[in-house]
Amino acid sequence: MTDSRSTSNRRRRTIVITGASDGIGAVAARALATPDADLVIAGRSANKLAAVAADTGATAFTADFAVLDDVRGLAEQIGARAGAIDVLLNNAGGLFDPGLRTIDGHEPNFQINHLAPFLLTNLLRERLAGAEGALVLNTASVGNLFGRVDVSDLDYERRHAFGWRAYGTSKLMNILFTRGIARRWVADGIVSAAVHPGPVASSFGRDSRAVGLLYRTPLRHIGTITPERGAEPLIELARRGADPEINGVYFHRHRARGPESPQAHNRRLIDELWSASAGLVGIG
Repeated sequence: MTDSRSTSNRRRRTIVITGASDGIGAVAARALATPDADLVIAGRSANKLAAVAADTGATAFTADFAVLDDVRGLAEQIGARAGAIDVLLNNAGGLFDPGLRTIDGHEPNFQINHLAPFLLTNLLRERLAGAEGALVLNTASVGNLFGRVDVSDLDYERRHAFGWRAYGTSKLMNILFTRGIARRWVADGIVSAAVHPGPVASSFGRDSRAVGLLYRTPLRHIGTITPERGAEPLIELARRGADPEINGVYFHRHRARGPESPQAHNRRLIDELWSASAGLVGIG
């Protein structure tokens, strides 16, 4: 016989999703918005977020990951809203023109896809540890195969960067960050995994001039999958939660151990990237 008192007193799972204003993030938010979930969503479009919040009952916060102070403010808002976080789905990102610089002076693929979620996750570490079993899920990409991390030149001040190389490098960083969490935070009960959702037909490339033109035409549907299909592995892993078996694993959609750069398991590089990133965002 079920004890109704213990069921009613059970804490709802808190799920935080970034990049939730459209695409796979919005699909995941709608799928994970169950009665036993306390959903928090974040994105840079207040209007789009409002629509997702209306459908899901989620608490919505706006933040632009091209502005690190926005990320710090987002962490404060989430921290004030959530006592503990069971799932943090770092999904915000895209492909950006590497010739540009953010307001913080960084190459945009590096900052928006890696440095901002690195900062947010570290600022929320106490909330994740408070769940006594939390999952940090990072949306990566098979594009990591095009990447090469050079810790001495993270902002491409010496090297020439073209779009796919800079994007692929940032997605490789997502995997390295995942494995950094897996090694450093295991005592806190925090599990981390990365996932390639597939080639999704969405607004992913809208901020890159060349790719943005392609993604604004019907050609984006050739060889791609819908956001609904792309979100499937994220939803599956978020529901699975803090399973130690997936700690440090990079998933190619539903398949564990997808194709990776040779750098993806380099332990020294994992530590060097973590230290360099921490220094750039001013955390210990």
